[in-house]
Amino acid sequence: MTELQPLDAGFIELEDSDRHISLGIAAVAILSGTPPSHAEFEAVLADRVAANDRLRQRVRRAPLDLTVPVWESDPNFDLAHHIRWSALPEPADEAELREFIATELVERLDRDHPLWECVVVERVAGRGWALIVKAHHSLVDGISGVSLFESLCDAHEVAQPPAGERADGAARPKNWFDWAVTGLRLPIDVPRYALGMARSLAPVAAALVSAPTASSLNGPIGRQRRYVIARASLAEIREIGRGFDATVNDVVLAAVTSAYRAVLLGRGEDPTGNSVRILVPVSMRAADAKKAFDNRVSAVLSLLPLHLEDPVERLRTIHERMLRHKSSGAAQSEKSLLALAGRVPFAPVAWSLRLWTRLPQRGVTAVATNVPGPRGTLTMLGREVLELLPAIPIAMRLRTGIAILSYGDQLTFGITGDYDSTPDLEVIADGIHTAVAELLAAARERQPIVKSSR
Repeated sequence: MTELQPLDAGFIELEDSDRHISLGIAAVAILSGTPPSHAEFEAVLADRVAANDRLRQRVRRAPLDLTVPVWESDPNFDLAHHIRWSALPEPADEAELREFIATELVERLDRDHPLWECVVVERVAGRGWALIVKAHHSLVDGISGVSLFESLCDAHEVAQPPAGERADGAARPKNWFDWAVTGLRLPIDVPRYALGMARSLAPVAAALVSAPTASSLNGPIGRQRRYVIARASLAEIREIGRGFDATVNDVVLAAVTSAYRAVLLGRGEDPTGNSVRILVPVSMRAADAKKAFDNRVSAVLSLLPLHLEDPVERLRTIHERMLRHKSSGAAQSEKSLLALAGRVPFAPVAWSLRLWTRLPQRGVTAVATNVPGPRGTLTMLGREVLELLPAIPIAMRLRTGIAILSYGDQLTFGITGDYDSTPDLEVIADGIHTAVAELLAAARERQPIVKSSR
C-alpha cells in the first residue's frame, strides 16, 4: 500500500463534495481501420496493464478520513470492469461522438475498483473507430494522463522509477514512529515553510479574495455536459509566437481570451479587464517522473484582458502577465504548500478542504490546461492513432473548462461546458479559430518583404 499525495487526495474530497461532478479526465483517440475483436483487445490490454501496478490498485479511505487514503491492490481485480464497448447512433459522425464524450464526462468511476476505464466506440463515420481512455484526476494529471494513454499503445515502454523514488510515485504509508517524528518536527517545520511562502502566496491569496466582475461564466452547474472541439496547426501557433516573441502557451491563452470575449459579447455582457480570472495549471513534474501516476502541478491565476479589442495587444498583454507570474514564485510556493500539507495530520486537512469546496467560490472563472502530447505517430493494435482529443471535467462553479493537447502538428482544444448554462459553447470554438487566423495574419504582415534579386 502507498499513500496518496495531498493533491491526489484532494481530488477525491472535491468529487465527494458535489453530487453533480465527476473528476475523470479523458483522452479520446480516433484510430484508423476497424476495431479489434473483443478477445484481441482484452488480451493486449491485459498485457499492458500488467506492466503497471497502479492500474490494478484501488483507493482505500479510513473512517472519518483520520489517516491519508492509500492505494491498495484490488483483491477482485477483473479487467472486464474496465472495458466497455459502445456504438454511436447514426450518422455516427463527429457531432454524435462529441455528445457521447459529454455523456462520458459525467459518469463517475467506480471507487470499488481501480479508477480508470477504456470505452471502445466501434465506428466513427469517415474516420475509423475511437477509444476513450478515462482516469480519475486523483490518479493522473495532464502529463501522466498522456503517459497512461501511451503505455496502452504499441511499442510501449515500462515506466522506470526515478532514482530514489517508487515507480508509483508515492511515499510508503507512515507508521506510528513516522507520525511521532512528524509531530515533533511540526513546531520547526511549520514556521519555516510559512515564512518562506507568505510573500510569494500573497498575490495568489489576493486574487482568490478579490472576485472578478460577476458574469454568466461562473455559477452553479448541473450534471449534464456539452463538449466541443477547436483545432489549430501547431506550426502556425509557433509562427505567431515567433512573430511576436511569445510562447506557444501565450498564443493559446490569447486565443482563449478572444473566445471568452466573444461569448460575453454574444450574451450582451461587458467584457471588462476584470471579467475572467483563469486558472492555468503548471507542471512541476521532473523529466524523469513523466510516467509516475499522480498529480505534480501548481497553477497560475491571471485575469484575461478581455477589454482589449486588438488581438495583438491582447497577446502582448498576456505575454507580459505570464512573465510576471513566472518570476513571482507563486508556483513554487504552492508546491511548498502541498509539501506542508503532507507533513500535517490528514484529518484536519481533509475536513478543511471539504468545507472549502462547499463554499461558493467566485475568485476563478475558468480553467485552461495546455499539455504537450506525443510528437510521433502512435499506433494501437497496429491501427494508427489519427487524432487525440482531450476532455476535462468542470467543478467549483466553473461552467467551462478547456484542455489543449498537441499531437503531431495539430493542437486540439477540447472544451467542456455545463449543459444548461452554456448552450452557446460553440462560440468558444469559433472564437479560438477566429483568433488564431487574426494573429497569424498579423504575424505574417510583420515579416519583412524579401525583394527578388532579378
